[in-house]
Amino acid sequence: MVVMDLLFHLFHTTDTTMIIMGLMAVGFGLYMAWTIGANDVANAMATSVGSGTVSFKQAVLIAGIFELTGAVLAGGTVTDTVRKGIVNTNLFMQNPNLLILGMVAALLAAAIWLHAATYFGMPVSTTHSIVGAIVGFGVLLYGATAVHWQTVFFIVLSWIISPIGGGLLSFLVFVLIRRAVLTKPNPSAAIKIWAPIFGALTVWIIVISAIWKGLARFKLHPSSGEMVIISLIAAATGYVFLTILVRRRAKKLQDASQVESIFMILQLFTACYVAFAHGSNDIANAVGPMAAVIQTISKGIVALKVEVPFWILLMGGVGIVFGLAIYGARVMRTVGKNITEITPSRGFSAEFSAASVVLVASKLGLPISTTHTLVGAVLGVGLAQGFDALNLRVIRTIIWSWLLTLPIAAGLTMVIFSIFRVIFAV
Repeated sequence: MVVMDLLFHLFHTTDTTMIIMGLMAVGFGLYMAWTIGANDVANAMATSVGSGTVSFKQAVLIAGIFELTGAVLAGGTVTDTVRKGIVNTNLFMQNPNLLILGMVAALLAAAIWLHAATYFGMPVSTTHSIVGAIVGFGVLLYGATAVHWQTVFFIVLSWIISPIGGGLLSFLVFVLIRRAVLTKPNPSAAIKIWAPIFGALTVWIIVISAIWKGLARFKLHPSSGEMVIISLIAAATGYVFLTILVRRRAKKLQDASQVESIFMILQLFTACYVAFAHGSNDIANAVGPMAAVIQTISKGIVALKVEVPFWILLMGGVGIVFGLAIYGARVMRTVGKNITEITPSRGFSAEFSAASVVLVASKLGLPISTTHTLVGAVLGVGLAQGFDALNLRVIRTIIWSWLLTLPIAAGLTMVIFSIFRVIFAV
């Protein structure tokens, strides 16, 4: 009786079938969060581990703190019930149970694909996985006209925009670092000039992004001028801090290989930012469909936007961290070791560039993939060393996994949805 009372309080229904579907949504949402951690967070932290800046355990700790912080503080209080507006929600108004069952099937299908991709060490986009899954049950139910194909087109276009943008910027950043610091006759003197500049830019990106993403939850809406002032003060503080730190350590730095230790410090900043940004962005891939199911069961109608309870964000964040800790090593190895050799300066170039591209794209509203951007950034720093520095076999496999994500996720959802529909007679 106590259990039923708790379930009624959670789902606001005594319908056993609806409660079962709600529990399935929670379970599959947690599974989805776990696979996001194993795949998406793993590739986000891969360059830091691959360069030797942090150990695997330290990466898990950093991710644990900043992924949870990003998910809970900046994960968004409201989310679209159907991610990215890819399916016409009006089609489900007459039969909300179809949306419930479709979201449950989409969560399971996307999680299965992410799990399989992680097993083979392939970094794939969680956003594209859930989008493909939702397209699958939308097409199965109402045909091709149910899908907003223009939206899907822009998502597919991000396959090109993301890696090219990240790769081009990381190539330029690393070439600048190499010419301005690493190949100088006196790298110790050069790092005194450039490390504070890169540090200030990194702090600026972190702060301005945190303001954009994190303050809405607290009902704070600073003006553009206030954001500029706050971020510039933070960047100036970072500049001063790095100047003092580098001047103290530079006396002991004799060559370019020792100068790499300075970039370890810078890469710690970018690693924290990537984890925070990922937690705030991709948590919706797991909790969005889950929240949609719970809201639809509770209200009995399809809402275009739903409130995301704190406990759902927290559960999703915890699932992400456990996924990274338990199963993230495979994808870390691919991105951090197998594409190209990563040093701290190259890792910083990749993470700094990926963070910058994602920040700009988010502000412009472009459907960009964090995974694709970071992998593209790793390719960029590898390409700066020449084609021989790249593992083309691994790159081809990664590209194939990207191309297969949408159709596989859609096909899996169709199969799972059809089975569930027979079981629940919806």
